[in-house]
Amino acid sequence: MSVRTFAALDIGSYELSMKIFEVSKARGMREIDHIRHSIDMGTETYSTGKLSYDRVDELCRVLREFGDIMKSYQVADYKAYGTSAIRESKNRAILLDQIEQRTGIRIDVLSNSEQRFLDYKSIAFQGEGFQRIIENGTAILDIGGGSIQLSLFDNDTLVSTQNLRLGVLRLQENLNHLDASISRYEELIGEIVESQMNVYKKLYLKDRTIKNIIVVDDYISAIVKRRGTNTQKGGFADKKIMDHFMQVWQTKSLAEIAKNLDMPEESMMLLLISMILLRNIMEDMGAEQIWAPGVTLCDGIAYEYAERNRIITSSHDFEKDIIACAQNISKRYRGSKKRSETLEKIALTVFDSMRRVHGLDRRARLLLQIATILHDCGKYISMANLGECSYSIIMATEIIGLSHLEREIVANVVKYNHLEFDYYETKGSLNALDNESYLKIAKLIAILRLANGLDRSHKQKFKDMRISLREEELVITVNTNEDITLEKGLFDDRADFFEEVYNIRPVIRRKRI
Repeated sequence: MSVRTFAALDIGSYELSMKIFEVSKARGMREIDHIRHSIDMGTETYSTGKLSYDRVDELCRVLREFGDIMKSYQVADYKAYGTSAIRESKNRAILLDQIEQRTGIRIDVLSNSEQRFLDYKSIAFQGEGFQRIIENGTAILDIGGGSIQLSLFDNDTLVSTQNLRLGVLRLQENLNHLDASISRYEELIGEIVESQMNVYKKLYLKDRTIKNIIVVDDYISAIVKRRGTNTQKGGFADKKIMDHFMQVWQTKSLAEIAKNLDMPEESMMLLLISMILLRNIMEDMGAEQIWAPGVTLCDGIAYEYAERNRIITSSHDFEKDIIACAQNISKRYRGSKKRSETLEKIALTVFDSMRRVHGLDRRARLLLQIATILHDCGKYISMANLGECSYSIIMATEIIGLSHLEREIVANVVKYNHLEFDYYETKGSLNALDNESYLKIAKLIAILRLANGLDRSHKQKFKDMRISLREEELVITVNTNEDITLEKGLFDDRADFFEEVYNIRPVIRRKRI
């Protein structure tokens, strides 16, 4: 493929940002321009639920300018994403349509987990630096306008991710409401952060040792990356350097600091809040150093584009991280690991055997795998109302890397594995989904129910199993000497639904060992 020009647009809470990249298989990705415009959309959205007319006018004016810049670079493709300021707008659909009509730029809105996953991808594409640092206890602190995301790594595996409403614009709004002076920022932010971090540490950190914090933000990263010392490489800083930054705030004016850092003075308050937030979290976790690679959401957008178009590949397995998150959710709600592994093996074998019939892609296979892992999480709340409780847990728990719709698909597959199926035509809860998602849910439920029926006793009797598709039958050949009366007796109901969905009848054939 020849060199292609791509534009990544981040419609953020307090800044519009666009990066222009040249991408090619031969050279990979190369950033050729970065345009930024400060615009405080978050404060209005978080306080009133909408953007003012003046703010919308400013947003459209800047986006038209971005469009002109894209034309000057002969951009072949672009992707524009809105984050929390757009996501939390009450009139989001109207706003997005108006922007597209006035600027010609289509904005897609990221769920929080999608946004953080793109940030995470931009870090992972840093290569050996990322792989090396996550071998020890590491947290990613992703600082946004509306919230922060804390993701924990343990032995090279992403073990948990949580969203806390401690974004810099939200904190600034709280401080303004309190009419607090700058001299009290450190004390008050410390109290706000401590109240949430105490709960976070009890639930998720526990006995883990966190040595490193990887920071993704718009301000700290810029100054830390630029101000490497003889003992600290660019992008790395220890607690002493962070303390030094805080001391500077106590001795210099905002104008002096802005001049020294070569940053706009209007950005200084957000930088200060970010610094205080980071230092408090470092102290709470006992972290020794931070790494600020200087990546942005625009980088993540570009990496996603290049990856999807097979221009670049990553050595890091992102699907493994998504699965690890699901496994840790299951563990938190006392899910049966052995049972999940059995269901996963059966369900994925059925999925692979039915590939030419179901028409589902690799991503659907991943969603099925996650559904098998979380199939019984609701029993933590109620064994009698397992389906509904499982649905509620999954929808209330972020799984980094899954969109809101994908999480809803998983939640419904798990729910209707235990409950009577809610047909689209009955105007039930599944009727709110688009037809494609509804059909995907039905197909995955049929497979999960079948797998569930083949291990109804929870005793993993079918350890040796072969599945083959033959004309209008799915032949499941099992090698076992155990009593499978229960499995065979309760199999027909699940086989009926499977046949309804696929027009193929599952049958069990037994071979004694």
